[in-house]
Amino acid sequence: MLRVHREVEKKYVADDGFELPPLMELVAGADALSAAAVTPVAEGDRVEQQLVATYFDTADLRLAAAGLTLRRRTGGDDAGWHLKVPAGADARSEVRLPLGRGARTVPAALRQMVWAHSLGAELRPVAEILTDRTVRRLVDVTGHAVAEVADDRVTARRLLPTDGPGDAAGAPTSWREIEVELDDATSDLLAAVDIRLRERGLQVAPTASKLAHVLDLQSKVRDGSGKAKKLKVSSPGGEVVLAHIREQVQQIVAQDLPVRLDAPDSIHKMRVATRRLRSALTTFKPLFAADVVRPLRDELKWLAGELGAARDAEVMRDRVRAAVEEQGDAAELGAVAEIAHAELDQAYASAHDRVIAELDGQRYHDLLMTLDRLVTSPPVTGKAAAAAGRVLPRQVARSYEGVRRIIEDADSKPAGPEREELLHDARKSAKRSRYAGESVSRVFGEDAIVFAKAMEDVQEALGEHQDSVLTRERLADLAAHTSSTGAAFLYGRLHALEEIRSAKSQQHFDAAWKAAGRTSVHRWLH
Repeated sequence: MLRVHREVEKKYVADDGFELPPLMELVAGADALSAAAVTPVAEGDRVEQQLVATYFDTADLRLAAAGLTLRRRTGGDDAGWHLKVPAGADARSEVRLPLGRGARTVPAALRQMVWAHSLGAELRPVAEILTDRTVRRLVDVTGHAVAEVADDRVTARRLLPTDGPGDAAGAPTSWREIEVELDDATSDLLAAVDIRLRERGLQVAPTASKLAHVLDLQSKVRDGSGKAKKLKVSSPGGEVVLAHIREQVQQIVAQDLPVRLDAPDSIHKMRVATRRLRSALTTFKPLFAADVVRPLRDELKWLAGELGAARDAEVMRDRVRAAVEEQGDAAELGAVAEIAHAELDQAYASAHDRVIAELDGQRYHDLLMTLDRLVTSPPVTGKAAAAAGRVLPRQVARSYEGVRRIIEDADSKPAGPEREELLHDARKSAKRSRYAGESVSRVFGEDAIVFAKAMEDVQEALGEHQDSVLTRERLADLAAHTSSTGAAFLYGRLHALEEIRSAKSQQHFDAAWKAAGRTSVHRWLH
């Protein structure tokens, strides 16, 4: 069974002569410790460990390039398969599986988790690292480790493929490092320890992992990273759009693991990148081969829909939770609110489970392969060679005209389902127009930014209205199907509040749409 462990750690370079001081000396007087520890702490006994780890990656090191490390390690307290995923500054989520029987075959669950990065390529051993570790822990009276400092003597070899079975080991390299790992609840303690270690002459390690050290990834970044080509109004329009497209593809891939780990806002970020990408392929479709891009847009719509179901459930859960908290009378609503929260939590969990099932499926894998081909061999037409200043504003202007036509149509309809559907379409069209402005802002600067912001205001006002409509529909459905009379009454109260919000959203939309129509917003499009 997969287990996820969050770790906050920092590594330091140390020479053979460095003497690590007592841990209590490192944390003495730290505000973070006194605030976090509810019981006294003390340094526990030293523990000697020998760790043997084999790291796995594709032949071209795609996982390492994404900041991921996948290993099988024996020895120590957490022997098993580990997948380390970046989770912010000095923090990582570590997915763990038991050792199992196969020493050279990555478990299927982990292969699925990194598929967006490997694209199905073989995961093979790329390095072997032996670590003689001395562990010192700061523990409370219950034995819980508040902080852990590991003094590591490391010997590592790069593993290279051969023509026959097995691997060839490169020349060994050795070094010493000090690793500080903290309980996530006391992560602010890291700053205090960092200051004291630096005062004693230690420097932060240039690489975030032992694998990056043995693969020499830091020097590869220094030597191989040239500055991105500066794009201008005179640059080919296709190059400008492709720069934006590559960013969205990278974001989709980058959010794959956070979505699987249910990281905050990850579904939203992945969904937005999917929509931005589809929007770019729609707005600037004359620049791309229709027979390639049309089915791709359909697949992106499918993925956005799958993510949308989970995102909508997440928004509904948080929206209702916030509305309940605004009621103020917690004592009266306590038990009823818990029922409502449990029902909404379950709805989100089910939707998230469905997303994960789709991410493990062949359709999603095929889409990732298509996106990889899109950025490595772009299916551009001859129009993509035209100067950005000539071809791109015209397409952005057309996206705005699409919004205007829908809103005029909606204004001609009486209140009711038909008008609501048109306003929903207007929201989507305004979002596409906003994305169009943002996608070319790298060359059109402030003009495109102002336009995109105006369309974002329109989109958000329409979005607030649409969210209120959907929330009312969902609340009515929850009220009809809940087993609690009290919860049904609560849903009714929230429904009334949403009606008030809907009326306010109309005022916001009227003001935003008027502002978006100003000549100064559109002058660059002519």
